[in-house]
This record gives sequence, structure tokens and C-alpha cells, in this order.
Amino acid sequence: MSKPTAFLLLVLMAILLGAGYYIYNDFTQRTDAALQPFEQANSALQTQVADLMHPTPTIIPDPATYIEEIRALARLESIQYSVEKVITAEIGQGAFGFLFGDRMLFVAHGIAIAGVDLAKMNPQDMQLQGNTLYVRLPEPEIFIATLDNQKSYVYDRETGVLTHGDINLEATARQAAEEEIKKAAVEDGILELARQNAEAFMQQFLGTLGYDQVVIVH
Repeated sequence: MSKPTAFLLLVLMAILLGAGYYIYNDFTQRTDAALQPFEQANSALQTQVADLMHPTPTIIPDPATYIEEIRALARLESIQYSVEKVITAEIGQGAFGFLFGDRMLFVAHGIAIAGVDLAKMNPQDMQLQGNTLYVRLPEPEIFIATLDNQKSYVYDRETGVLTHGDINLEATARQAAEEEIKKAAVEDGILELARQNAEAFMQQFLGTLGYDQVVIVH
């Protein structure tokens, strides 16, 4: 084969390769352009399916507001207790407790607030004789006895081999804990301290109004 002929063959092969690359590249671009709407539709369909399988809750508050009751509060909170109690809640602790039993140790942290409700006072509870004011305060009471949920926790729980535990046991323990917090505060004398603090406050407060003497009567 002569050199001119070989050169022409090389040029022809280069032209064919270039044409083939151009045709392939053009075909690929046209295919991608043709498939793009289908890919977009498929992506949208996948999004819709995902929304159906894992829906996001939509919160729509009722625009109408109903105020059922309004009460003026005149509570004089005069003392607060912080209480810790350990509650044992258990069920099924008989002979088959190792099979069906459920036992929980719940560490409860809570507060108890006590004082007097001044809204319960009547006009006859305040008597002025000369420049001495005699005041009778309502009986002290506990306004709040509740758990601190951030500090309260389940310390330990043991369930039988054939049970996963009672789902209501922790709720029962929490309810009992609130009662125990209130009971512990009362037993420790919170109501008497609430009375003393309320009387001291009222004497100081009413004394600033110009009375020579303020006497708290029971």
C-alpha cells in the first residue's frame, strides 16, 4: 500500500470516528431530553407516595374561642415546699410474679404551694376599733401539689418473663406520687407555716396603710 493511500485511510477513519462520536453524543442528548419529563413525573410521584406513607400532621385551630369561666384570683401564696418521694408501683406480685408481675421504682420530684385565699374573706372579717384593725384570715390551704416532670423519672422496672409490663403503671405511679407529695407537705406542717407567713405579710402590708396596730385573730 502506498503512502498516499495509507494517509487517506487514516483520514477516513478519523472522519468516521468523529461522525460516530457526534451521532452518539447527539443521540444521548436527545434521549436525556426525551426522558427528562418522565424523570420529573417519576420524582413527583415518589414525593406524593412518600407524603401518603409518611404524612405530616396539619394543625388547623378552630378560629372560634370560647371562654368558659373567668375568676378573679386573690390567693396569697405564702410558702413552697420541694419534695422528693420514691414510689413503688407493682402488680401481679403473687406466686406467679416472675411470669406475669410488673414492678417499678419511680423517683418523684415535686412542689407543694400553700397559702390563704383572700377572696374568701367577708366584710365582717375586718373590724376597726379605734385605730386598731382586727383581721381574720381564711384557713390556709394547699393550692398546688404537682410533679416536676423534668426531674421525675423511672429508676428501675422489673417485668415477668411473659409480660411486657402494664402501660398504665407509670401513670398510676405519677398519680400516687402527687398525692404523696401533698401528704408529706401536710405532715411536715406546711399549712401552719403558710398561716404564719400569711399573717406576718398581712400585718406588715396593712400596717403601711396607717393603722396603729394590726391584730390577726383566729
